[in-house]
This record gives sequence, structure tokens and C-alpha cells, in this order.
Amino acid sequence: MFLTAKEERILDGEEGYARQLAMKIVVKLGDIFSADKLIPITAAHISGASYKTIGDAPIAFLEDLVKNGARATVKATLNPIGFDLHDYKNWSLSQTVIEKQKYIIHLYEKLSIEPILSCTPYVLENFHLSLGDHIAFSESSACVYTNSVIGARTNREGGPSALASAIIGKTANYGLHITEMRQPKLLVEVENPPKEYAEFGMLGTYVGRLARDNIPIFQGIRNATNNQLKYLGAGLASTGMVAMFHMLGITPEAKEIDVKEYSEKITVSQDELNNELNKLSTTDNVPDLIFIGCPHCSLQEIQEIAAYLQNKKVRDDLKLWVCTSQEIKKSAQQEIKTIENSGAKVICDTCIVVAYLEQLGIKTMMTSSAKAANYTPHFCDIDSVMNTVQGCLETATTKLKDI
Repeated sequence: MFLTAKEERILDGEEGYARQLAMKIVVKLGDIFSADKLIPITAAHISGASYKTIGDAPIAFLEDLVKNGARATVKATLNPIGFDLHDYKNWSLSQTVIEKQKYIIHLYEKLSIEPILSCTPYVLENFHLSLGDHIAFSESSACVYTNSVIGARTNREGGPSALASAIIGKTANYGLHITEMRQPKLLVEVENPPKEYAEFGMLGTYVGRLARDNIPIFQGIRNATNNQLKYLGAGLASTGMVAMFHMLGITPEAKEIDVKEYSEKITVSQDELNNELNKLSTTDNVPDLIFIGCPHCSLQEIQEIAAYLQNKKVRDDLKLWVCTSQEIKKSAQQEIKTIENSGAKVICDTCIVVAYLEQLGIKTMMTSSAKAANYTPHFCDIDSVMNTVQGCLETATTKLKDI
């Protein structure tokens, strides 16, 4: 792999140990994947922030970087943690867990990583991504969204490699950074176009299992919003190694693709989606928790939920959580007030997949997120019930005796 004179100096340690270590990580990845060179990035998003999932292991590594003066040189943000940092007193957590989590965030802040604690950095007002931008993202759903919907370019990075790229401002030129590698290999013909967020998510989880790491191109969907595409991508990434998709006539890199040339194709009928609904539901028990917002809810989703919950009350025997980022919460104060007046709770900073649900006594969760329904039975040891957003809200505001 070719390195410039400056890159060689960083690799030799002439700009300090921390930058040398970061360069070693990026160069090693480049060597593994036969990259020809390093390329500059405009942004990075780092996962591996929740103490529940990473434990104590990375703390010494982060401390070492901070001690040796490492700093992100591009816009860099941080993924969710295991609880709402602004409401941790209601999470029944030990003081040790709280302090360790706060310390991990403190270390990332010292590295100039912005603790947005969200899986949707691309919606931030000051986070501008454009078609063709090279970035380093390590949150799977954010990788798929930025590659597919925005047309920025990232591989599915690990947390350490995304952090290393943030520090040196570069990544290795391989995989989805290369135009030829972004071409679809699997045609997906959709017989009955999905309409609701949950349906797009279930289409994603179904196709993800079949596509594995191949890039699919969807045909048969004429209109899709960015929110719908967000759930499609999250579903794809949760069951396969898919890091990008195309949608004919909709996503920016799918306008010139001739689908006639694809010999490998699958057809998705309504029966497949109905089966996916059953597959993602591990029980028919009444839920303890109804959860919406994986990936985090956008402003439009918050507005839609608030409109439904206007003049309604969440029933007493369950919890309704709506998960979003702090920035969206601040920009939708009236809608948040409406949601919380219903008895629902707006949760920030965390993700249901990495949250401390066990400490809250949750046994069964209903969700409109195919990603959450797929992950939580394994990661949180709870049952899941898949439903639409409207189905979730109807259940949340219906008396138990009427179910």
C-alpha cells in the first residue's frame, strides 16, 4: 500500500505515539483488504460506547490515547450507551455502572468525539454529508443509510478502526470507497410495496438473510421516504453483512443501473413479509414495554407519534418508550410534551439493543423496529412482539381487558 511521506512519518512515530497507533490500525486494515492507498475522510462515527457491551476492556486503550494527546481531526460523533444519561436515576443501576459509563464518555470527549449518543448522526444540523464524501462509520444502520440514501462512502468499520480514522483523518481505500465495489449484485423484486416503517424493516431483515454481504437493488417500490429507507437499511444490516442497498429510481446511485443484466434475483411476496412478522415475534404474550425508535426517531416520526397520542393516555400496566436523540428532543419540545403528557416516556442517549432492560424487569417488548425485534431476544434475554407503529400505539393506549 502506497503511503505519502507525511503518512510514513506518522507511521514512524514522528507525530507522537497516539497518531502512530491510529495509523498502524488503519494501515493494517488496508493491508488485510489490499487497499492501494489512504484517502481523507470528512467525518467519523464511533460505536463501542456502552459500558454494558464493552465493559472495562477498552478503558485503558482510551486512557492511553488521551494521555498521549490524541484528538479527532474530523467531525466525529459517538453511538448510544446503555441508559439515558439525563435520567439515569430511574434505571435501577449501580453507582459503579453509572460512574464507569460517565468516565468512558469523558474519555471520548477528551479525544474530541462529540457525545451525541445517537445512532443517527446524519440528521444533526451541523453534520453535513454529501454524495461521494468518504467517511468512517461503525454503526451498522448508519453505514447503510449514509452509503445508500446519502451516497457518502464508508465500510462497516469497527469501533477502534473508526476511532483511528477520526484521529488521523484518513481511511484505507478499499471496499465501498471504490465505485466498482458499490455495484449491486442481487435484484430484489418486491411484489407488494411496503408502506409502513415496520414493513420496510421486515423487508430488510428478510432480504438481509438472503443477501449476506451482497449489495441488493430493490425494484417495485416507486416511492419511499428517507425514514422508510432508514428502517429498510437497519433491517438489512441486522440479519446480514449488508452495508449498502440501491432502490431503482430513488437512491442516488441507482438511476443508471440496468436491472435486466442480473441473473441472481429474488422475489418478495406478501407471504414472505407475513412470515417475517411471525419470525420476529417470539411470543404472543402481552408486552411490559412498547418501544419505538430503533434507529432513533426523526423529527417527523416524533411529530407523527405526538399527533396520535394527542388526548390519549398510556395504560397503567405497561411502559411506552419513544427513543430519539437529544438534538431532536430539543427541537420538538411541544411534541415531546404531548407524548409525555400521555404517560409515555421519551428516551435519549441509549438504544434498546444495548440498554439495561434486565434491571427494569422487562420480560416482553413490542416494537415497530425489525432490527430491535431481531436483536433484543439475544442481547437482552427478553421476548419480542413485532408490530406497526400504529399497532404499537393502539396497544399502548388500549385497556388490557379490551385486547
